[in-house]
Amino acid sequence: MAQPPAPEDESQTTSEFAIPTGLATPSSTTQETEKSAFTTPHTYTSRNAPQAFTPAQGIPLVKLTKDVPWQDQMRTMLRMPVTERPAPEPAQKQEDDSGPAVPRVLDLTLRIGELLLAGGEGAEDVEAAMFAVCRSYGLDRCEPNVTFTLLSISHQPSLVDDPVTASRTVRRRGTDYTRLAAVFHLVDDISDPDLEISLEEAYRRLAGIRRNRHPYPGWALTAASGLLAGSASVLVGGGALVFLVAAVGAMLGDRLAWLCAGRGLPEFYQFVGAAMPPAGMGVALSFVHTEASMASAVITGGLFALIPGRALVAGVQDGLTGYYITAAARLLEVMYLIVGIVCGVLLVLSLGVMLDATNLTPETKFGVTSSRPVIQILASMALSLAFAILLQQERNTVLMVTLNGGIAWVMFGALAQTPLELSPVAATAVAAGLVGLFGQLFSRYRFASSLPYVTAAIGPLLPGSATYFGLLALAQNDLNTGMNSLTKAVATALAIAIGVNLGSEVSRLILKVPGAASAANRRAAKRTRGF
Repeated sequence: MAQPPAPEDESQTTSEFAIPTGLATPSSTTQETEKSAFTTPHTYTSRNAPQAFTPAQGIPLVKLTKDVPWQDQMRTMLRMPVTERPAPEPAQKQEDDSGPAVPRVLDLTLRIGELLLAGGEGAEDVEAAMFAVCRSYGLDRCEPNVTFTLLSISHQPSLVDDPVTASRTVRRRGTDYTRLAAVFHLVDDISDPDLEISLEEAYRRLAGIRRNRHPYPGWALTAASGLLAGSASVLVGGGALVFLVAAVGAMLGDRLAWLCAGRGLPEFYQFVGAAMPPAGMGVALSFVHTEASMASAVITGGLFALIPGRALVAGVQDGLTGYYITAAARLLEVMYLIVGIVCGVLLVLSLGVMLDATNLTPETKFGVTSSRPVIQILASMALSLAFAILLQQERNTVLMVTLNGGIAWVMFGALAQTPLELSPVAATAVAAGLVGLFGQLFSRYRFASSLPYVTAAIGPLLPGSATYFGLLALAQNDLNTGMNSLTKAVATALAIAIGVNLGSEVSRLILKVPGAASAANRRAAKRTRGF
Protein backbone atom coordinates (compact mmCIF):
# COMPACT_ATOMS: atom_id res chain seq x y z
CA MET A 1 0.00 0.00 0.00
CA ALA A 2 1.41 3.41 -1.11
CA GLN A 3 2.36 5.77 1.65
CA PRO A 4 1.01 9.39 1.46
CA PRO A 5 3.62 12.00 0.60
CA ALA A 6 5.32 13.65 3.47
CA PRO A 7 4.14 17.17 4.24
CA GLU A 8 6.18 19.80 2.52
CA ASP A 9 8.27 22.04 4.68
CA GLU A 10 6.87 25.62 4.80
CA SER A 11 10.32 27.07 4.27
CA GLN A 12 10.59 25.21 0.94
CA THR A 13 7.24 26.44 -0.43
CA THR A 14 7.63 28.72 -3.43
CA SER A 15 5.23 31.15 -5.12
CA GLU A 16 3.21 29.95 -8.06
CA PHE A 17 4.70 32.82 -10.02
CA ALA A 18 8.24 31.57 -9.41
CA ILE A 19 10.30 30.48 -12.43
CA PRO A 20 10.38 26.68 -12.72
CA THR A 21 13.66 24.83 -12.16
CA GLY A 22 15.68 24.36 -15.35
CA LEU A 23 14.21 27.37 -17.20
CA ALA A 24 16.82 29.96 -18.11
CA THR A 25 16.16 33.46 -16.93
CA PRO A 26 16.25 36.00 -19.80
CA SER A 27 19.00 38.50 -19.25
CA SER A 28 18.29 42.20 -19.74
CA THR A 29 20.39 43.60 -22.53
CA THR A 30 19.49 47.24 -22.02
CA GLN A 31 19.62 49.23 -18.85
CA GLU A 32 16.44 51.29 -18.37
CA THR A 33 17.26 54.88 -17.57
CA GLU A 34 15.13 57.23 -15.54
CA LYS A 35 13.08 59.62 -17.73
CA SER A 36 10.73 62.53 -17.24
CA ALA A 37 7.03 61.92 -16.78
CA PHE A 38 6.36 64.16 -19.78
CA THR A 39 8.53 62.14 -22.17
CA THR A 40 6.65 60.65 -25.12
CA PRO A 41 6.15 56.87 -24.57
CA HIS A 42 8.05 54.52 -26.85
CA THR A 43 4.73 53.02 -27.99
CA TYR A 44 3.49 56.37 -29.35
CA THR A 45 3.54 56.99 -33.09
CA SER A 46 2.34 60.15 -34.82
CA ARG A 47 0.53 58.12 -37.48
CA ASN A 48 -1.67 56.29 -34.95
CA ALA A 49 -1.97 59.11 -32.46
CA PRO A 50 -5.06 59.02 -30.24
CA GLN A 51 -7.73 61.69 -30.60
CA ALA A 52 -6.95 64.79 -28.60
CA PHE A 53 -9.33 65.63 -25.76
CA THR A 54 -9.12 69.39 -26.26
CA PRO A 55 -10.41 70.54 -29.67
CA ALA A 56 -8.06 72.27 -32.06
CA GLN A 57 -9.70 75.65 -31.54
CA GLY A 58 -9.51 75.24 -27.78
CA ILE A 59 -12.23 75.52 -25.16
CA PRO A 60 -13.89 78.95 -25.09
CA LEU A 61 -13.24 80.90 -21.94
CA VAL A 62 -16.37 82.09 -20.20
CA LYS A 63 -16.13 85.15 -18.02
CA LEU A 64 -19.30 85.94 -16.14
CA THR A 65 -19.55 89.68 -15.72
CA LYS A 66 -21.53 91.41 -13.00
CA ASP A 67 -23.23 93.91 -15.33
CA VAL A 68 -25.77 91.53 -16.84
CA PRO A 69 -28.84 89.81 -15.33
CA TRP A 70 -28.21 86.60 -13.46
CA GLN A 71 -30.60 84.83 -15.83
CA ASP A 72 -28.16 85.31 -18.71
CA GLN A 73 -25.20 84.26 -16.60
CA MET A 74 -26.80 81.06 -15.35
CA ARG A 75 -28.33 80.23 -18.73
CA THR A 76 -24.85 80.42 -20.24
CA MET A 77 -23.58 78.05 -17.55
CA LEU A 78 -26.41 75.57 -18.00
CA ARG A 79 -25.88 75.38 -21.75
CA MET A 80 -22.22 74.42 -21.29
CA PRO A 81 -20.78 70.97 -20.54
CA VAL A 82 -20.09 70.39 -16.86
CA THR A 83 -16.33 70.06 -17.39
CA GLU A 84 -16.13 73.48 -19.05
CA ARG A 85 -18.00 75.51 -16.46
CA PRO A 86 -15.81 78.06 -14.68
CA ALA A 87 -15.44 77.75 -10.94
CA PRO A 88 -17.42 80.26 -8.88
CA GLU A 89 -15.82 83.06 -6.98
CA PRO A 90 -15.29 82.52 -3.24
CA ALA A 91 -18.72 82.52 -1.68
CA GLN A 92 -19.45 85.25 0.83
CA LYS A 93 -22.81 83.89 2.02
CA GLN A 94 -21.54 81.09 4.26
CA GLU A 95 -22.68 80.24 7.73
CA ASP A 96 -19.16 79.71 9.09
CA ASP A 97 -15.64 78.87 7.98
CA SER A 98 -16.49 75.20 7.50
CA GLY A 99 -18.56 75.98 4.41
CA PRO A 100 -22.25 76.19 3.58
CA ALA A 101 -24.85 73.89 5.08
CA VAL A 102 -25.43 71.73 2.01
CA PRO A 103 -28.84 70.24 2.97
CA ARG A 104 -30.26 73.65 3.88
CA VAL A 105 -28.97 75.27 0.68
CA LEU A 106 -30.50 72.48 -1.40
CA ASP A 107 -33.79 72.78 0.48
CA LEU A 108 -33.90 76.54 -0.07
CA THR A 109 -33.11 76.04 -3.74
CA LEU A 110 -35.93 73.53 -4.17
CA ARG A 111 -38.44 75.79 -2.41
CA ILE A 112 -37.55 78.68 -4.69
CA GLY A 113 -37.79 76.45 -7.76
CA GLU A 114 -41.16 75.16 -6.59
CA LEU A 115 -42.65 78.66 -6.45
CA LEU A 116 -41.28 79.51 -9.89
CA LEU A 117 -42.50 76.31 -11.52
CA ALA A 118 -45.91 76.56 -9.84
CA GLY A 119 -46.23 80.11 -11.16
CA GLY A 120 -45.82 78.99 -14.77
CA GLU A 121 -42.14 79.77 -15.35
CA GLY A 122 -40.31 77.83 -18.05
CA ALA A 123 -38.16 74.86 -17.09
CA GLU A 124 -34.91 76.46 -18.27
CA ASP A 125 -35.52 79.62 -16.27
CA VAL A 126 -36.36 77.56 -13.17
CA GLU A 127 -33.11 75.62 -13.52
CA ALA A 128 -31.20 78.87 -14.02
CA ALA A 129 -32.66 80.28 -10.79
CA MET A 130 -31.85 77.10 -8.85
CA PHE A 131 -28.31 77.09 -10.24
CA ALA A 132 -27.86 80.74 -9.27
CA VAL A 133 -28.90 80.11 -5.66
CA CYS A 134 -26.54 77.15 -5.31
CA ARG A 135 -23.54 78.97 -6.76
CA SER A 136 -24.24 82.01 -4.62
CA TYR A 137 -23.81 79.88 -1.51
CA GLY A 138 -20.65 78.18 -2.79
CA LEU A 139 -22.08 74.90 -4.18
CA ASP A 140 -20.58 74.84 -7.65
CA ARG A 141 -20.92 71.13 -8.50
CA CYS A 142 -24.72 71.16 -8.63
CA GLU A 143 -27.04 69.79 -11.26
CA PRO A 144 -30.70 70.89 -11.10
CA ASN A 145 -33.36 68.94 -12.94
CA VAL A 146 -36.91 70.19 -13.57
CA THR A 147 -39.89 68.33 -14.96
CA PHE A 148 -43.57 69.21 -14.94
CA THR A 149 -44.25 68.40 -11.28
CA LEU A 150 -40.88 67.25 -9.92
CA LEU A 151 -37.77 69.21 -9.03
CA SER A 152 -34.51 67.58 -8.01
CA ILE A 153 -30.97 68.79 -7.43
CA SER A 154 -27.74 66.92 -6.83
CA HIS A 155 -24.52 68.23 -5.31
CA GLN A 156 -21.22 66.35 -5.37
CA PRO A 157 -18.63 67.88 -3.00
CA SER A 158 -15.69 66.22 -4.77
CA LEU A 159 -14.82 63.33 -7.02
CA VAL A 160 -14.40 60.95 -4.08
CA ASP A 161 -17.34 62.07 -1.92
CA ASP A 162 -20.86 60.75 -2.24
CA PRO A 163 -23.35 63.11 -3.92
CA VAL A 164 -26.18 64.70 -1.95
CA THR A 165 -29.52 64.64 -3.76
CA ALA A 166 -32.84 66.23 -2.79
CA SER A 167 -36.17 66.48 -4.58
CA ARG A 168 -39.50 68.23 -4.18
CA THR A 169 -42.89 67.70 -5.82
CA VAL A 170 -45.13 70.54 -6.99
CA ARG A 171 -48.58 69.60 -5.69
CA ARG A 172 -50.42 72.78 -6.43
CA ARG A 173 -50.04 75.32 -9.20
CA GLY A 174 -51.60 78.74 -9.46
CA THR A 175 -51.32 82.03 -11.30
CA ASP A 176 -49.82 84.88 -9.29
CA TYR A 177 -47.24 86.91 -11.17
CA THR A 178 -46.75 89.22 -8.18
CA ARG A 179 -45.42 86.29 -6.19
CA LEU A 180 -43.36 85.23 -9.21
CA ALA A 181 -41.77 88.69 -9.41
CA ALA A 182 -41.02 88.64 -5.67
CA VAL A 183 -39.21 85.31 -6.01
CA PHE A 184 -37.15 86.72 -8.89
CA HIS A 185 -36.19 89.71 -6.76
CA LEU A 186 -35.10 87.34 -3.99
CA VAL A 187 -32.92 85.32 -6.38
CA ASP A 188 -31.49 88.55 -7.76
CA ASP A 189 -30.51 89.69 -4.26
CA ILE A 190 -29.04 86.29 -3.37
CA SER A 191 -26.90 86.23 -6.51
CA ASP A 192 -25.73 89.82 -6.04
CA PRO A 193 -22.13 89.66 -4.71
CA ASP A 194 -22.50 93.08 -3.09
CA LEU A 195 -25.33 91.93 -0.81
CA GLU A 196 -25.07 89.62 2.18
CA ILE A 197 -28.17 87.41 2.26
CA SER A 198 -27.79 84.65 4.83
CA LEU A 199 -29.77 81.42 4.73
CA GLU A 200 -31.92 82.56 7.63
CA GLU A 201 -32.79 85.82 5.93
CA ALA A 202 -33.51 84.03 2.64
CA TYR A 203 -35.86 81.61 4.42
CA ARG A 204 -37.58 84.52 6.16
CA ARG A 205 -38.14 86.41 2.90
CA LEU A 206 -39.37 83.26 1.18
CA ALA A 207 -41.90 82.67 3.96
CA GLY A 208 -43.09 86.26 3.58
CA ILE A 209 -43.57 85.74 -0.15
CA ARG A 210 -45.72 82.68 0.52
CA ARG A 211 -47.89 84.58 3.02
CA ASN A 212 -48.46 87.59 0.78
CA ARG A 213 -52.04 88.11 -0.28
CA HIS A 214 -53.07 88.55 -3.90
CA PRO A 215 -52.94 92.17 -5.08
CA TYR A 216 -56.51 92.12 -6.43
CA PRO A 217 -59.69 90.99 -4.63
CA GLY A 218 -62.10 88.42 -6.00
CA TRP A 219 -64.61 90.94 -7.31
CA ALA A 220 -61.85 92.65 -9.32
CA LEU A 221 -60.95 89.34 -10.95
CA THR A 222 -64.57 88.71 -11.87
CA ALA A 223 -64.89 92.21 -13.33
CA ALA A 224 -61.61 91.70 -15.23
CA SER A 225 -62.94 88.49 -16.81
CA GLY A 226 -66.01 90.44 -17.97
CA LEU A 227 -63.86 93.25 -19.37
CA LEU A 228 -61.70 90.70 -21.18
CA ALA A 229 -64.65 88.96 -22.81
CA GLY A 230 -66.34 92.23 -23.75
CA SER A 231 -63.16 93.64 -25.29
CA ALA A 232 -62.61 90.44 -27.25
CA SER A 233 -66.16 90.60 -28.61
CA VAL A 234 -65.47 94.15 -29.83
CA LEU A 235 -62.32 92.93 -31.59
CA VAL A 236 -64.40 90.57 -33.75
CA GLY A 237 -66.99 93.17 -34.72
CA GLY A 238 -69.29 93.56 -31.73
CA GLY A 239 -70.86 96.76 -30.47
CA ALA A 240 -71.98 98.12 -27.11
CA LEU A 241 -74.78 95.57 -26.65
CA VAL A 242 -72.46 92.70 -27.52
CA PHE A 243 -69.88 94.07 -25.08
CA LEU A 244 -72.38 94.05 -22.22
CA VAL A 245 -73.79 90.60 -22.99
CA ALA A 246 -70.35 89.05 -23.38
CA ALA A 247 -69.17 90.65 -20.13
CA VAL A 248 -72.16 89.31 -18.20
CA GLY A 249 -71.68 85.82 -19.66
CA ALA A 250 -68.00 85.76 -18.78
CA MET A 251 -68.64 86.95 -15.22
CA LEU A 252 -71.28 84.25 -14.74
CA GLY A 253 -68.83 81.68 -16.06
CA ASP A 254 -66.12 82.94 -13.71
CA ARG A 255 -68.40 82.63 -10.68
CA LEU A 256 -69.45 79.14 -11.77
CA ALA A 257 -65.82 78.12 -12.10
CA TRP A 258 -65.10 79.46 -8.61
CA LEU A 259 -68.05 77.45 -7.30
CA CYS A 260 -66.68 74.27 -8.91
CA ALA A 261 -63.22 74.97 -7.49
CA GLY A 262 -64.67 75.46 -4.02
CA ARG A 263 -66.31 72.04 -4.26
CA GLY A 264 -62.95 70.44 -5.08
CA LEU A 265 -63.74 69.55 -8.70
CA PRO A 266 -60.78 69.08 -11.06
CA GLU A 267 -59.78 71.92 -13.34
CA PHE A 268 -61.26 70.14 -16.36
CA TYR A 269 -64.80 70.47 -14.96
CA GLN A 270 -64.12 74.05 -13.95
CA PHE A 271 -63.46 74.90 -17.59
CA VAL A 272 -66.56 73.01 -18.67
CA GLY A 273 -68.66 75.08 -16.29
CA ALA A 274 -66.95 78.37 -17.20
CA ALA A 275 -67.57 77.82 -20.94
CA MET A 276 -71.31 77.23 -20.64
CA PRO A 277 -72.65 80.68 -19.53
CA PRO A 278 -70.99 82.69 -22.38
CA ALA A 279 -72.26 80.18 -24.92
CA GLY A 280 -75.70 80.29 -23.32
CA MET A 281 -75.75 84.10 -23.51
CA GLY A 282 -74.85 83.93 -27.20
CA VAL A 283 -77.61 81.41 -27.93
CA ALA A 284 -80.13 83.52 -26.01
CA LEU A 285 -79.08 86.62 -27.96
CA SER A 286 -79.57 84.76 -31.24
CA PHE A 287 -83.27 84.26 -30.39
CA VAL A 288 -83.98 87.91 -29.67
CA HIS A 289 -81.78 89.53 -32.32
CA THR A 290 -81.72 88.87 -36.04
CA GLU A 291 -78.07 89.72 -36.68
CA ALA A 292 -76.03 86.53 -36.66
CA SER A 293 -72.63 88.11 -35.99
CA MET A 294 -73.74 89.43 -32.59
CA ALA A 295 -74.26 85.97 -31.09
CA SER A 296 -71.00 84.79 -32.60
CA ALA A 297 -69.12 87.74 -31.15
CA VAL A 298 -70.55 87.07 -27.67
CA ILE A 299 -69.44 83.41 -27.67
CA THR A 300 -66.07 84.33 -29.17
CA GLY A 301 -65.46 86.84 -26.38
CA GLY A 302 -66.19 84.17 -23.77
CA LEU A 303 -63.70 81.84 -25.42
CA PHE A 304 -60.98 84.49 -25.32
CA ALA A 305 -61.26 84.55 -21.54
CA LEU A 306 -60.83 80.78 -21.28
CA ILE A 307 -58.13 79.80 -23.79
CA PRO A 308 -55.03 78.76 -21.75
CA GLY A 309 -52.52 80.96 -23.54
CA ARG A 310 -50.08 81.03 -20.62
CA ALA A 311 -49.71 77.25 -20.45
CA LEU A 312 -49.49 77.00 -24.23
CA VAL A 313 -46.64 79.50 -24.49
CA ALA A 314 -44.76 77.85 -21.61
CA GLY A 315 -45.19 74.38 -23.14
CA VAL A 316 -43.92 75.36 -26.57
CA GLN A 317 -41.06 77.33 -25.02
CA ASP A 318 -39.95 74.28 -23.02
CA GLY A 319 -40.01 72.18 -26.18
CA LEU A 320 -37.96 74.71 -28.13
CA THR A 321 -35.34 74.87 -25.38
CA GLY A 322 -34.97 71.07 -25.17
CA TYR A 323 -37.12 70.18 -22.14
CA TYR A 324 -39.31 67.73 -23.99
CA ILE A 325 -40.82 65.90 -21.02
CA THR A 326 -42.01 69.11 -19.41
CA ALA A 327 -43.20 70.44 -22.77
CA ALA A 328 -45.20 67.29 -23.45
CA ALA A 329 -46.83 67.47 -20.02
CA ARG A 330 -47.73 71.16 -20.41
CA LEU A 331 -49.18 70.64 -23.88
CA LEU A 332 -51.17 67.66 -22.62
CA GLU A 333 -52.58 69.89 -19.90
CA VAL A 334 -53.51 72.49 -22.52
CA MET A 335 -55.23 69.78 -24.56
CA TYR A 336 -57.33 68.67 -21.59
CA LEU A 337 -58.35 72.25 -20.79
CA ILE A 338 -59.31 72.93 -24.40
CA VAL A 339 -61.33 69.71 -24.47
CA GLY A 340 -63.15 70.96 -21.37
CA ILE A 341 -63.94 74.23 -23.15
CA VAL A 342 -65.08 72.29 -26.22
CA CYS A 343 -67.40 70.13 -24.12
CA GLY A 344 -69.00 73.12 -22.41
CA VAL A 345 -69.50 75.13 -25.60
CA LEU A 346 -70.64 72.18 -27.72
CA LEU A 347 -73.20 71.19 -25.11
CA VAL A 348 -74.84 74.61 -25.27
CA LEU A 349 -74.47 75.00 -29.05
CA SER A 350 -76.00 71.59 -29.67
CA LEU A 351 -78.94 72.59 -27.50
CA GLY A 352 -79.27 75.82 -29.47
CA VAL A 353 -79.20 73.99 -32.80
CA MET A 354 -81.89 71.61 -31.53
CA LEU A 355 -84.04 74.66 -30.65
CA ASP A 356 -83.59 76.01 -34.22
CA ALA A 357 -81.29 78.87 -33.32
CA THR A 358 -80.47 79.59 -36.96
CA ASN A 359 -78.82 82.95 -36.23
CA LEU A 360 -75.73 81.16 -34.90
CA THR A 361 -74.30 80.92 -38.41
CA PRO A 362 -71.14 83.08 -38.36
CA GLU A 363 -70.82 85.87 -40.91
CA THR A 364 -67.51 87.37 -39.80
CA LYS A 365 -64.01 86.16 -40.53
CA PHE A 366 -61.06 85.74 -38.22
CA GLY A 367 -59.00 88.90 -38.26
CA VAL A 368 -59.43 92.64 -38.05
CA THR A 369 -61.65 95.05 -39.87
CA SER A 370 -60.30 98.32 -41.24
CA SER A 371 -63.56 100.22 -40.64
CA ARG A 372 -62.84 101.13 -37.00
CA PRO A 373 -59.17 100.71 -36.17
CA VAL A 374 -59.14 103.09 -33.18
CA ILE A 375 -61.92 101.20 -31.40
CA GLN A 376 -60.16 97.88 -31.96
CA ILE A 377 -56.83 99.22 -30.71
CA LEU A 378 -58.51 100.48 -27.54
CA ALA A 379 -60.30 97.14 -27.18
CA SER A 380 -57.02 95.24 -27.52
CA MET A 381 -55.41 97.39 -24.84
CA ALA A 382 -58.41 96.86 -22.54
CA LEU A 383 -58.14 93.12 -23.16
CA SER A 384 -54.45 93.12 -22.19
CA LEU A 385 -55.26 95.18 -19.10
CA ALA A 386 -57.92 92.70 -17.98
CA PHE A 387 -55.61 89.77 -18.71
CA ALA A 388 -52.88 91.35 -16.56
CA ILE A 389 -55.30 91.68 -13.64
CA LEU A 390 -56.39 88.06 -14.00
CA LEU A 391 -52.74 87.01 -13.88
CA GLN A 392 -52.28 88.88 -10.58
CA GLN A 393 -49.51 91.07 -11.95
CA GLU A 394 -47.78 93.86 -10.10
CA ARG A 395 -49.58 97.15 -10.53
CA ASN A 396 -46.47 98.93 -11.79
CA THR A 397 -46.24 96.51 -14.75
CA VAL A 398 -49.85 96.78 -15.94
CA LEU A 399 -49.28 99.94 -18.00
CA MET A 400 -46.35 98.49 -19.96
CA VAL A 401 -48.27 95.27 -20.61
CA THR A 402 -51.26 97.24 -21.85
CA LEU A 403 -49.11 99.21 -24.27
CA ASN A 404 -47.39 96.03 -25.41
CA GLY A 405 -50.76 94.44 -26.20
CA GLY A 406 -51.83 97.49 -28.21
CA ILE A 407 -48.58 97.41 -30.20
CA ALA A 408 -49.10 93.71 -30.93
CA TRP A 409 -52.60 94.34 -32.29
CA VAL A 410 -51.40 97.30 -34.41
CA MET A 411 -48.68 95.11 -35.91
CA PHE A 412 -51.15 92.30 -36.56
CA GLY A 413 -53.65 94.65 -38.21
CA ALA A 414 -50.99 96.35 -40.31
CA LEU A 415 -49.71 93.04 -41.66
CA ALA A 416 -53.18 91.58 -42.22
CA GLN A 417 -54.43 94.67 -44.10
CA THR A 418 -51.36 95.26 -46.31
CA PRO A 419 -51.58 94.82 -50.09
CA LEU A 420 -49.57 91.62 -49.65
CA GLU A 421 -52.54 90.18 -47.70
CA LEU A 422 -50.39 88.29 -45.24
CA SER A 423 -52.18 85.29 -43.76
CA PRO A 424 -53.55 85.68 -40.20
CA VAL A 425 -51.24 82.92 -38.94
CA ALA A 426 -48.10 84.59 -40.31
CA ALA A 427 -49.21 88.01 -39.08
CA THR A 428 -49.87 86.54 -35.64
CA ALA A 429 -46.37 85.02 -35.55
CA VAL A 430 -44.74 88.36 -36.39
CA ALA A 431 -46.84 90.24 -33.83
CA ALA A 432 -46.09 87.62 -31.16
CA GLY A 433 -42.39 87.90 -31.95
CA LEU A 434 -42.60 91.63 -31.32
CA VAL A 435 -44.33 90.93 -28.01
CA GLY A 436 -41.57 88.52 -27.00
CA LEU A 437 -38.88 91.02 -27.98
CA PHE A 438 -40.38 93.88 -25.99
CA GLY A 439 -41.18 91.60 -23.06
CA GLN A 440 -37.59 90.43 -22.85
CA LEU A 441 -36.32 94.00 -23.03
CA PHE A 442 -38.68 95.04 -20.22
CA SER A 443 -37.56 92.12 -18.07
CA ARG A 444 -33.90 92.96 -18.63
CA TYR A 445 -34.55 96.55 -17.63
CA ARG A 446 -36.21 95.47 -14.38
CA PHE A 447 -34.09 92.32 -13.79
CA ALA A 448 -37.26 90.22 -13.53
CA SER A 449 -39.12 87.46 -15.34
CA SER A 450 -40.40 88.13 -18.85
CA LEU A 451 -43.68 86.27 -18.31
CA PRO A 452 -45.57 89.24 -16.78
CA TYR A 453 -44.66 91.37 -19.80
CA VAL A 454 -45.51 88.74 -22.42
CA THR A 455 -48.44 86.59 -21.36
CA ALA A 456 -51.07 89.32 -21.04
CA ALA A 457 -49.86 91.11 -24.19
CA ILE A 458 -50.62 88.09 -26.40
CA GLY A 459 -54.25 88.09 -25.28
CA PRO A 460 -55.57 89.96 -28.36
CA LEU A 461 -53.84 87.43 -30.64
CA LEU A 462 -55.48 84.31 -29.20
CA PRO A 463 -57.55 82.30 -31.72
CA GLY A 464 -60.97 82.79 -30.17
CA SER A 465 -62.89 83.28 -33.42
CA ALA A 466 -61.37 80.31 -35.20
CA THR A 467 -62.06 78.11 -32.19
CA TYR A 468 -65.71 79.17 -32.02
CA PHE A 469 -66.30 78.72 -35.76
CA GLY A 470 -64.85 75.22 -35.59
CA LEU A 471 -66.99 74.24 -32.61
CA LEU A 472 -70.12 75.66 -34.24
CA ALA A 473 -69.46 73.72 -37.43
CA LEU A 474 -69.01 70.52 -35.42
CA ALA A 475 -72.31 71.18 -33.63
CA GLN A 476 -73.98 71.54 -37.04
CA ASN A 477 -72.41 68.26 -38.28
CA ASP A 478 -70.14 70.06 -40.76
CA LEU A 479 -66.96 68.12 -40.02
CA ASN A 480 -64.83 69.47 -42.87
CA THR A 481 -65.44 73.12 -42.04
CA GLY A 482 -65.08 72.46 -38.33
CA MET A 483 -61.77 70.63 -38.65
CA ASN A 484 -60.38 73.29 -40.99
CA SER A 485 -61.27 76.05 -38.56
CA LEU A 486 -59.88 74.17 -35.56
CA THR A 487 -56.68 73.46 -37.50
CA LYS A 488 -56.36 77.19 -38.14
CA ALA A 489 -56.84 77.82 -34.43
CA VAL A 490 -54.10 75.33 -33.53
CA ALA A 491 -51.76 76.84 -36.11
CA THR A 492 -52.43 80.31 -34.73
CA ALA A 493 -51.75 79.17 -31.18
CA LEU A 494 -48.45 77.57 -32.21
CA ALA A 495 -47.52 80.70 -34.15
CA ILE A 496 -48.05 82.75 -30.99
CA ALA A 497 -45.87 80.48 -28.89
CA ILE A 498 -43.08 80.19 -31.45
CA GLY A 499 -43.15 83.92 -32.15
CA VAL A 500 -42.84 84.78 -28.45
CA ASN A 501 -39.90 82.41 -28.01
CA LEU A 502 -38.19 83.66 -31.17
CA GLY A 503 -38.54 87.27 -30.06
CA SER A 504 -36.98 86.42 -26.72
CA GLU A 505 -34.03 84.67 -28.39
CA VAL A 506 -33.53 87.59 -30.78
CA SER A 507 -33.34 89.99 -27.85
CA ARG A 508 -30.67 87.82 -26.23
CA LEU A 509 -28.67 87.83 -29.45
CA ILE A 510 -28.90 91.61 -29.72
CA LEU A 511 -28.01 92.21 -26.08
CA LYS A 512 -25.33 89.54 -25.85
CA VAL A 513 -23.64 88.80 -22.55
CA PRO A 514 -20.23 90.56 -22.53
CA GLY A 515 -17.38 88.08 -22.39
CA ALA A 516 -19.61 85.04 -22.67
CA ALA A 517 -19.35 82.35 -25.29
CA SER A 518 -20.96 83.25 -28.58
CA ALA A 519 -24.02 81.49 -29.91
CA ALA A 520 -21.85 79.44 -32.25
CA ASN A 521 -19.92 78.00 -29.31
CA ARG A 522 -22.96 76.97 -27.27
CA ARG A 523 -22.49 73.31 -28.11
CA ALA A 524 -24.73 72.16 -25.29
CA ALA A 525 -27.65 74.32 -26.35
CA LYS A 526 -28.71 72.42 -29.43
CA ARG A 527 -27.87 69.55 -31.76
CA THR A 528 -26.90 70.56 -35.27
CA ARG A 529 -27.98 67.58 -37.38
CA GLY A 530 -30.28 65.69 -35.06
CA PHE A 531 -27.71 63.25 -33.64
